[in-house]
Amino acid sequence: MTAFLGVDTGGTFTDFVLWREGRIRVHKLLSTPQAPEQAILQGIRDLGLEPEDLRIVHGSTVATNAVLEGKGVKTLFVTNRGFADLLSIGRQNRRRLYDFQPPAPALPVPRELCIETGGRLSAQGELLEPVTEEDLRVLLATIEEHRPGAVAVNLLFSWLDDAAERKLAAALPQDVFVSLSSRVLPEIREYERGMATWLNACVGPLVQNYLHRLQQGLRGSRLSVMQSSGDTVAAGQAGEQAVRMLLSGPAGGLVATGHLGKQAGREKLLSFDMGGTSTDVALIDGEPQLTTEGRIGGWPVAVPMVDMHTIGAGGGSIAWLDEGGMLQVGPESAGADPGPACYGRGGSRPTVTDANLLLGRLLPGAFLGGDMSLNVDASTAAMEKLAAAMGTTGREAAQAVIRVANEHMARALRTISVQRGVNPAGFTLVSFGGAGGLHVCALAESLGMQQAMVPVHGGVLSALGMLVAPPGRQLSRTWLAPLDTLREKDVQDALDRLAAEALASMEAEGISREQCSVQGSLDVRYQGQSYTLNIPWSSIAGVARAFHALHARRYGHSMELPLELVNLRTAMRGAALPVQPVMAGKGKPGSAFEYCAVHGEQQPVPCFSRDRLVAGQEIQGPALIAERVATTWLAQGWTCQVDGIGNLILERRASVFVE
Repeated sequence: MTAFLGVDTGGTFTDFVLWREGRIRVHKLLSTPQAPEQAILQGIRDLGLEPEDLRIVHGSTVATNAVLEGKGVKTLFVTNRGFADLLSIGRQNRRRLYDFQPPAPALPVPRELCIETGGRLSAQGELLEPVTEEDLRVLLATIEEHRPGAVAVNLLFSWLDDAAERKLAAALPQDVFVSLSSRVLPEIREYERGMATWLNACVGPLVQNYLHRLQQGLRGSRLSVMQSSGDTVAAGQAGEQAVRMLLSGPAGGLVATGHLGKQAGREKLLSFDMGGTSTDVALIDGEPQLTTEGRIGGWPVAVPMVDMHTIGAGGGSIAWLDEGGMLQVGPESAGADPGPACYGRGGSRPTVTDANLLLGRLLPGAFLGGDMSLNVDASTAAMEKLAAAMGTTGREAAQAVIRVANEHMARALRTISVQRGVNPAGFTLVSFGGAGGLHVCALAESLGMQQAMVPVHGGVLSALGMLVAPPGRQLSRTWLAPLDTLREKDVQDALDRLAAEALASMEAEGISREQCSVQGSLDVRYQGQSYTLNIPWSSIAGVARAFHALHARRYGHSMELPLELVNLRTAMRGAALPVQPVMAGKGKPGSAFEYCAVHGEQQPVPCFSRDRLVAGQEIQGPALIAERVATTWLAQGWTCQVDGIGNLILERRASVFVE
């Protein structure tokens, strides 16, 4: 029987969730950043699996890391004459409004790699300047001189007619990766379209090579990759659209969060995924929200991706003092090698994980189910160096590190809730990732939230999301027109053409038409505005009503102005795997397997094994709940109940005031 394996490669750990014959098995091991496929192949061997019997869905950080570290391939940027500085100029938005002498940002593309050519169209699609033989000769000579690994072609108004871009691509050498803006993002706004095309080009060869190496080691298996939009695509198609993988791993966590939240009867969720390197936060109201205004490493990414906010705060985040003596945590991380000091792999700087260990919130002998023992002495030595500089004790320094890390994460959660007019008090805080459960109570308290949830398999939730995510495609095309001048049949026909394109891609993956659902939508704005709101397609009048209502809800007002259609969008999804988490056990409630000292608690704290908890069991905080891939710290004033699936439902008890 075919086994289904979700794999999430993170900065510190690689996570595995195996689903076979109705049962789930999880695994976690240290990542191998220089060759991520090595950890994946090792994990498959650890699980005793044969590639021939596997269907794998993978969340990869190859594209993300290449962008964040500036290690994409050398890329030639080709555009129309007079627009060589397009990506360097950008939108001229200031990162700090009142800084009148900001440092010059790094150029995305060196000037010598920006080539101007013909093929210019007018805003109406008329050819103003053709691509000449001389243009092609200059382009080929530049490629011969600089030997780029990829070429990004971004011509003005190519979304109206892609003939010039296709002509340039046909003249390029076969061994060069080519990214055309008319294929990557056929939408208005040449800067955002150009950035997406350039990002796709500079990481595309890396993604293709990585997936090829992985497939070589997995001969006989069927490999798919998670996209930033929360749906999957066959590995053979992923390399050409590498820019759509920039949030590959985090998207899996949001898909699983929404899936488990529905099963638990909770659809208003604030999620935070705290791993070893970073923390991703998001707001889910029924379904994970998508955005086309995301950013990676400071660059705008206009392709659809899950709407989340990421900060450099994770279990491996390093604590340090700045020049003014202020305690800082992150964004630098100890990563997987050497990792936090307690890993015993040569790390000597204190991290958030070291702080949790010294405070007694991690059990040294229970880490990774006992497969990896944590070195308390190494953590103590690292933290005491920081404490000496702070003029305090090691444990007090550790407590300060936790407070600073918590404030970073609370600020991020406020960014995606309070700053958007959403009161988090009406939501459930969902924590996952290897370190999330250690901080969930403190974060909920800081946001005034009364309920939280630590999902079943929360330590590997992104890998679980790989399995429950459906295959899908998100396609778009610009169509500028006053909304009230359009005929509904013309809009529907245009959406149908997009759907047919998406379906052809799905069928090439072996997914039949009968398995697919489709949802069309329109990007609409008031005439004269720059930005849009996305409205599900129903009818012209229905879209207009929905736009005014959403604008009023989002911005507090609506206007009596004509509306303009900007983009058509189609979301197509196939059937997801019928993966269900293991139901919580029944019978005698599990008891504490030991009591341990936790800093700040007067009495020893009970430690429970999550595997032995049963449905309906209640635990009063303070307590530690350990599992193979994570630990949950149930703080004083909180209670925990195990639901029928195995999720930990946390509730904050009413405060007791004593006169």
